[in-house]
Amino acid sequence: MDISVVVPVYNEEDNVKPLHDELEAALRATGKSYEILYVDDGSADRSFEILRQIAADNPAIRLIRFRRNFGQTAALACGAEHAIGTVVIFIDADRQNDPNDISKLLEKMNEGFDVVSGWRHNRQDAALTRKLPSAIANRIISTVTGVHLHDYGCTLKAYRRDILRDVRLYGEMHRFIPVYARLVGARITEIKVNHRPRVAGKTKYGLARTFKVILDLFAAKLLSSYITRPIHFFGGMGFYLCGAGILSAFETLIEKFYFPDHKVHSNPFILLAIFLFQLGVLFILTGLLAELVIRTYHESSGKPVYFIAEKINVA
Repeated sequence: MDISVVVPVYNEEDNVKPLHDELEAALRATGKSYEILYVDDGSADRSFEILRQIAADNPAIRLIRFRRNFGQTAALACGAEHAIGTVVIFIDADRQNDPNDISKLLEKMNEGFDVVSGWRHNRQDAALTRKLPSAIANRIISTVTGVHLHDYGCTLKAYRRDILRDVRLYGEMHRFIPVYARLVGARITEIKVNHRPRVAGKTKYGLARTFKVILDLFAAKLLSSYITRPIHFFGGMGFYLCGAGILSAFETLIEKFYFPDHKVHSNPFILLAIFLFQLGVLFILTGLLAELVIRTYHESSGKPVYFIAEKINVA
């Protein structure tokens, strides 16, 4: 099998049939063998029934349904695990990604790249609630991880399957797959792709998702840079905190020496600032430790992050 297209679906009953027709036309035009693997992420509408009808007489259409909604990352992880194509392509079911761009991804991959990421340079979304937060998040992610992409949030990406084989996805980590791919030496690039306005259904993303991305970035940085040497991370944080404590002690001594009437140690705002700062650091570190623990739990015990209710044309 040359190409596996993985499509996560969640309440897209008005989009799945037109999307499938576009995918079939675009994939036939490549002249390569292909499969389309739909992962229904616990849809509450008729999405799965429509997909069942599509897959009924076509063994190249494979269908998996989750028992409930586990999120896009779990759906993509499931699709990547069951894909058998040499190249695995992710695409959204909302029809905002253009299936005709698949040929462009394949052409770029033929130049020797392992990951080709789509860049929605003319994005058809709300500027304030979607485009601006996304631009800020992309800049921060690129700076922190060192993998410079303009559009981490674009689902339309192509991967060599042997790269995905060593990537484990949890939470909402699908946007960081290029970061993890770089750890195994993948060559990564991006190309501009077409982005279309949504014509049916409702978006599943909101402004609050940006904050989740930032939190996931902390975990991605730890797992990509400090997974084998966490003492460098936690020890570094400890040194910074100790340094801040020493500076605070010097400041208190200086103020006490020059202003004897000022009782700094009894100032409630100073105590509150110290308490909140320490509490914030403890929460961040606890979250990172929890991320490591949950990954150890899943990978050592073989526990999946999703539960499948039904398979069609899937071994």
